[in-house]
Formats: sequence, structure tokens, C-alpha cells
Amino acid sequence: MKPHVIFGIACLVLVAGFMFASSYYKEQQAEKIGFMAQDNVSTFVREHSQTLGSDDAKVYLVEFMDPACETCAAFSPFVKQMMAANPGKIKLVIRYAPFHDGAEYFVKILEAAKKQGKYWETLDIMYKTQPYWTSHHVAQPDKIWQFLPQVGLDLEQIKKDMTDPAIEKIIKQDLADAKTLNVRKTPGYFANGKPLQNFGYRQLQQLVHSEISASYPH
Repeated sequence: MKPHVIFGIACLVLVAGFMFASSYYKEQQAEKIGFMAQDNVSTFVREHSQTLGSDDAKVYLVEFMDPACETCAAFSPFVKQMMAANPGKIKLVIRYAPFHDGAEYFVKILEAAKKQGKYWETLDIMYKTQPYWTSHHVAQPDKIWQFLPQVGLDLEQIKKDMTDPAIEKIIKQDLADAKTLNVRKTPGYFANGKPLQNFGYRQLQQLVHSEISASYPH
């Protein structure tokens, strides 16, 4: 066999081997990180998104929320109970959909609190005191400040940080993604990209558990 033919065959073998290895690697990665390997994953999870749970979790529960939403407040402890019952398997991703009047103000406080490492504590106090600072589904910004010291926040720094233009961009991006995903009410839930079709505690639990079963078969 002529040398140039042998060389050509060797090149083909190398290319085929590389393509197989690359494909195998991608399959292994997809199996390892599951939902995060999907092409459209950025619509659900952005770099700025606040998350709770293990980085090794295979079930991503994405929640489009509004701090002034009563149902969001009601579902928050239920979601945390599900996470506690399935340690290390669920990662909660918070996205913003401030549909209520005045709700963007509270999102800005949350993002400012993140810089002080008090994001979840601030969200918890917002939910707990929600009846005091909302009226007829309209958020009243001035009334939240009396409760924020309970979290140990530097309030003057919060007031400075919440004016950061980057927060406006976060809100706009989240609202754009909410529109793309047809989120019209809050909370809007997606488990590994699958939407919660029929709303309710039991339905959300079933959706999450189905993804846990699929992601952790053994």
C-alpha cells in the first residue's frame, strides 16, 4: 500500500476517533450535569441568578417570584421543606417577575442585600412582614425599612447599592425570560425546564419528585 494512502487512512482513523471521544465526552457531561447541559438553559438560569442548594444537585427548581406576591410567600417554606427532605438533590434558582405595583423596589433591596451576604435573610423577612407593607396588592416601599434592621443590614449602604444600574438590567433580563417562558403569574415554577402546568402544592411536589426519580434512578 502506498505511503500517502496509509497516511490518509491514518488521518481518517484519528478524526473518527476524535469525533467519537468528543461525542462520548459530551454525553458523559450531559449525564453528569443534566439540565445544565441543555442549549436553552440560560433562559432559566442566568449568571446573576441567586441560588440555594448544592452545586452537585441534579434537579434545578427555577422560581419566577415577586416579593409582593402572597402566594410566593406561602410557597417559600414548602419549597424549603422539599429541599430539606431531599438533601443535596434540589437547587433552587430565584428569578424576578415583579408584576405587582412597586415590587421592583423590593427586588432592588434584595440585590443590595446580596452584597452584604444577607439575601435569603432579607427575603425571609420580606415574606414574613408582607402583610404590613402591601395593601390591595400594591407594595408600599416606605414600610419595609422598619423591619430590615432585624436582618442586621447596613441600611445606608443598602440605599446606595440599590441604585446600581446593573440591578435594572437584571430585572429587565428576568422579565424578558419570563415573557419567553410564558410566565404570567407568580410564582412560576420549572423543574429542570419542565413547567408546573397545574398550580398547587401537591402538583409542585409531584413535578419535583418526578425529576428527582429521573435524575437519581438508584
